Amino acid sequence: MDPKKPSYVVRPPTAVLTRGFDPSLSVGSARPAVFRSSTYVFQTPEAAEHAFECALGRAHPAEGQRPDLIYARLSHPNAEIVEDQIVPLEPGAKAAAVFNSGMAAISTFFLASCPPGSTFVYTTPLYGGTHHLIHQFLAPLGVRGIPVRAGDTAALVAAIGAAERLRAVFLESPANPTLVMSDIAAAVKAARAREEPVLVAVDNTLLGPAFQHPLTLGADLVVYSATKYLGGFSDMLAGVVLGSSEEQIAELRGLRGILGNILQPDECWMLDGRLPTVHLRMNRQSKNAQRIVEALEGHPKIERIHYPMLFDDPEQVRIRDAQCDFPGALFSLVLRGGKAAAFDLLRNLHIAKNAVSLGGVESLACHPATTTHSEMSAEDLAASGVVDGLVRFSVGIEDYRDVLREIRAALDLC
Repeated sequence: MDPKKPSYVVRPPTAVLTRGFDPSLSVGSARPAVFRSSTYVFQTPEAAEHAFECALGRAHPAEGQRPDLIYARLSHPNAEIVEDQIVPLEPGAKAAAVFNSGMAAISTFFLASCPPGSTFVYTTPLYGGTHHLIHQFLAPLGVRGIPVRAGDTAALVAAIGAAERLRAVFLESPANPTLVMSDIAAAVKAARAREEPVLVAVDNTLLGPAFQHPLTLGADLVVYSATKYLGGFSDMLAGVVLGSSEEQIAELRGLRGILGNILQPDECWMLDGRLPTVHLRMNRQSKNAQRIVEALEGHPKIERIHYPMLFDDPEQVRIRDAQCDFPGALFSLVLRGGKAAAFDLLRNLHIAKNAVSLGGVESLACHPATTTHSEMSAEDLAASGVVDGLVRFSVGIEDYRDVLREIRAALDLC
């Protein structure tokens, strides 16, 4: 045992600051340095041979051993550090893989799990980039997606049970931008009832890792656009996949090495520095959003507010209470007056910026039907609840009273 390491298990807020980083390997630096090397020197020829054997999956490192690094497309010190330090934030995770965007993480998952001729079940609505991936990239490759409306547990279970050549289930819960939740535990149970292995992956970007923990509900993988809450400052792109199986993560890392979509050292260093404050930021943002929503409820210009605390459907209340700790910082307003009212609201916001993305310390607002979800057909938009009058808000860490006052003033001009 290393005498410098405690003999007890530390809690996640401590582990995220201490795990996976040895200051002695960085000239005593208290925090990780940036390693921009493209290639790495082997200790011995035998070490080089072993490193390639491990990289190709023909061998596995012994307990507590790490093979020599080879080449930065495969891995590098900053990737290893951030992958180790993010694991404690996700209950149930054993390993993580970082990518150069959230879409890179999602694409690698699908390419690794769904060969041509296979099928997967997914919930709708989805983030627009994922929708594009499914229809414009996977479908022409012969990988068929079976859509199920978010929140329809019976239809989700039936689709998982009936699909032929099923390889994966992909849930986005809550759904973007309607915040409708899907039953993760029910999807896992249905997947496990099949004879062949079926991976269950959850895009946990909107509530994780602070408020929802899919791996503890039985999911195999959790996917993040780390650009959002994990990065937290709208100044970088990153993606992460975490899993309860080190073997599954190793498979994703192997494909990542072929595709070349690993997160670069500088961005890994930036992301690693943001991890200790994820819960602090997300809790502040969630409290801000809840206060704003409670104050806006019943406003005459608002037809409906999408927010987990305001669910009135018994099934949605059940799912929320079973799998979420807090409601998060995203909400959507459906305005009376449709697209014209939505645009009027957006053009009169100043603290909250009219921009896509979410999860940053600044408040943002957008019109999904004409931006993030504009690739969907009119029929799909209507069926998913992404209507012309819907404006999505991502609440930051400002004083909520200022954001609330601005939204109220903008509503008066709609």
